[in-house]
Amino acid sequence: MTDPRADVGDGTRAVRAGLPDPVPYEPTLPGPVFAAHFHLPGEPTGPYTYGRDENPTWTHLERAISELEAPGRTVETVTFASGMAAISAVLFSQLSAGETVVLPDDGYQALPLLRERLEAYGVTVRTAPTGGDAQLRVLDGARLLWIETPSNPGLDVCDVRRLVRAAHDAGALVAVDNTLATPLGQRPLELGADFSVASDTKGMTGHGDILLGHVTSADPLLTAGVRRWRKVVGAIPGPMEAWLAHRSLATLQLRVDRQCATALELARALEKHGAVTGLRYPGLPGDPSHAVASGQMRRFGSVVSFVLPDRDRAERFLGALRLVDDATSFGGVRSTAERRGRWGGDAVPEGFIRFSVGAEDPEDIVADVLRALDETAG
Repeated sequence: MTDPRADVGDGTRAVRAGLPDPVPYEPTLPGPVFAAHFHLPGEPTGPYTYGRDENPTWTHLERAISELEAPGRTVETVTFASGMAAISAVLFSQLSAGETVVLPDDGYQALPLLRERLEAYGVTVRTAPTGGDAQLRVLDGARLLWIETPSNPGLDVCDVRRLVRAAHDAGALVAVDNTLATPLGQRPLELGADFSVASDTKGMTGHGDILLGHVTSADPLLTAGVRRWRKVVGAIPGPMEAWLAHRSLATLQLRVDRQCATALELARALEKHGAVTGLRYPGLPGDPSHAVASGQMRRFGSVVSFVLPDRDRAERFLGALRLVDDATSFGGVRSTAERRGRWGGDAVPEGFIRFSVGAEDPEDIVADVLRALDETAG
């Protein structure tokens, strides 16, 4: 039977996603189920047996994310305690000793930690930049291609369709880290990927108050491997976190549209400021990634990156901001910014700023940024 929500708009889908059928006198979204075990007479054939395996609160959230990831299609989502848990589940459930994985060398900062573990288990790891579809050059013989587009923090974009075709022709699976875009900005499964993965700590939940991640796939066998990995390592989300995440999805379209519009406005303002170099935002017509991004993204995300002359200028700029928190992570309703080089591990200049645009009034954020830039000049 056709899903009646398959053809609705993004806002309607986000508000209604994953809700159970109405039950008289029951809440629209049932509260979190706190249970380590369930009544289990006879053979364990029911949907809920033990709290490390399944939970009704996860079920509602996973159905909701599936509706957002691939409207009208049959896909399965597995939720995790964090984005890193979700990433690890794909890599370690799909790779064995002697196989090869291709990772981006400009992606999420924790990927090198996973590389150490993968290599310790006998998996060969190759890396290449996101931009220019450079991962194609090291794809031969790989079992899995891991894409992160737009990349974090550099905001380079690769052609997902092109990489998927090449990987599948070579017998490789493809996973896309879709954290920055969210399913409202980009749907990797519709572009042909085998897995769509995200840290829902960021834009999906958007309030900076929970850790969560997910993996979505249209292949039941691949999903089963990911779900089994979650069970084995116990990387499960708490019921309260899952419930809060589902509640937060209702405002996803409102948040993302506001954030993306403000991000573009901020990027346009920064284009004109003499202190700023290396400005990146895929939504800017002049951005090196704009043409590719326009062919596969429906929204361009909430993150803008740029470079100030040096470390001192960057830190003085961050200290001068009044409406923006100096904090890591991105995608939240409150604007944040950080000098990314303080962590090490990212190949960025000392003055590189990753700016996550929140849901404040656009004119206020733009004015705050321009004032801070001018006050810290010289």
